[in-house]
Amino acid sequence: QVQLVESGGGLVQPGGSLRLSCAASGSIFSINTMGWYRRQAPGKERELVAAITSGGSTNYADSVKGRFTISRDNAENTVYLQMNSLKPEDTAVYYCNAQVTTKNYYAMNYWGKGTLVTVSS
Repeated sequence: QVQLVESGGGLVQPGGSLRLSCAASGSIFSINTMGWYRRQAPGKERELVAAITSGGSTNYADSVKGRFTISRDNAENTVYLQMNSLKPEDTAVYYCNAQVTTKNYYAMNYWGKGTLVTVSS
């Protein structure tokens, strides 16, 4: 079993910054892509915010390019999301995702429980 634990969400004013962290632990052989998704309203689909491969290649949603930066520490199985110039429309529950090869060599997709980011004055 693999667990993803997110931290760093909270309330921030428009224009402010937050840094999200997600640490993976458990039966991990390797992790390919790690990423952040968000759901902006109940019933709305979860959307990709940013993703990063083990080699460091990144992908961003157009809405966050130039404002958000994803990074990871492969040794610590941790992914970060630095969010700058936050806007009210960034308000959402942010979920960490990891594509894991377990110690039993199964390819599995794991999700964290989510952390709420609220951008409001």
